[in-house]
Amino acid sequence: MIPIAKPFFGPEEQQAACDAIASGWVTQGPRVAAFEEAFAAYCGAEHAVAVSSCTTALHLALLTVGVEPGDEVICPSMSFIATANAIRHCGARPVFADVRADDFNIDPDVIEPLIADKTKALLPVHQLGMPAEMERIIQIADAHGLAVVEDAACAIGSRYKGVTIGKPFGRSACFSFHPRKVITTGDGGMITTDDEAIAGELRLLRQHGMSVPDTVRHAAKTLVFESYVCVGYNYRMTDIQAAVGIEQLKRLDWIVTNRRRLAAVYNQAFADLPGVLVPSPPADVEPNYQSYAIRLTAEAGISRDDLMRRLLDRGVASRRGVMLAHREPAYAESCAEVHLPISEHVFGNSIILPLFPQMTDQDQMSVIHAVADALGR
Repeated sequence: MIPIAKPFFGPEEQQAACDAIASGWVTQGPRVAAFEEAFAAYCGAEHAVAVSSCTTALHLALLTVGVEPGDEVICPSMSFIATANAIRHCGARPVFADVRADDFNIDPDVIEPLIADKTKALLPVHQLGMPAEMERIIQIADAHGLAVVEDAACAIGSRYKGVTIGKPFGRSACFSFHPRKVITTGDGGMITTDDEAIAGELRLLRQHGMSVPDTVRHAAKTLVFESYVCVGYNYRMTDIQAAVGIEQLKRLDWIVTNRRRLAAVYNQAFADLPGVLVPSPPADVEPNYQSYAIRLTAEAGISRDDLMRRLLDRGVASRRGVMLAHREPAYAESCAEVHLPISEHVFGNSIILPLFPQMTDQDQMSVIHAVADALGR
């Protein structure tokens, strides 16, 4: 079975994890600080704050821009459910917007009609590593006095108009290091920001509101007592994870280059396949192809689910297109009147195919032939 994704680790990551364990410092410590510094430098951001997941990153980022109970935050429904859940964790309500079919990202044209008195922020998603149209989103936010937090869970290594995703267009950007993402620490997340005050608040909130970091207390030559200045959370990354992350970050350019090469091969192979649409990023966007999704048209003569079953029979894993939060049981009752025709059409007709940086040419050709064969081509 050719898997949909596969993390890439080498002896460097294994040794880094062993060294962290041997050091005796395994919770948030000096390796977390080193990972943050390296990540910020890669993105061109002033600050990076490591946390336990992208979900906790989104939660804290929304809190630091003032999202409170009763507020509304506009976001796409077409995203992993954590996007909407982070808004709910703040006591606010997600207002779901439709997407554009060609890039699965929030459609800037539908944002302004959704803005209301309770709207506090916009939460665009760089879906599957394809950057959203941030220039227009920022213009809309500025015109209405709204904060912007980027859900960049999939987008490390992507670029928009020459700018690396992670150099925040808004107040902050949030990343995931889940095993299906471009680089991984097993799990974990990162928040980048150019705002020093936000970075300071994030560091307080992720560790119970503790005023003095553990590294400072342990290095002190005199008695140092911490205080707890706000109600915070236990959202820390461990030094073991950060040690792995440092090594993964060194591989990032190689990983992204390979993903783009593999995506180009898919694009060429499927370009003339009737009933199949391939990704078509705008000229000013450089996606990392965290996932590779095709869309089926009526000409394919087969449903998404039937194609997925046929691929499975041929030894190829696949996944349905990006989920819709408003159709999930957690949100369905409150979203009974929500209709997002583009999102629903794209979801019902898109399939994610295997793509990972160490994928062999033989594996990729097997996927290509399986798709063509399953379509009767």
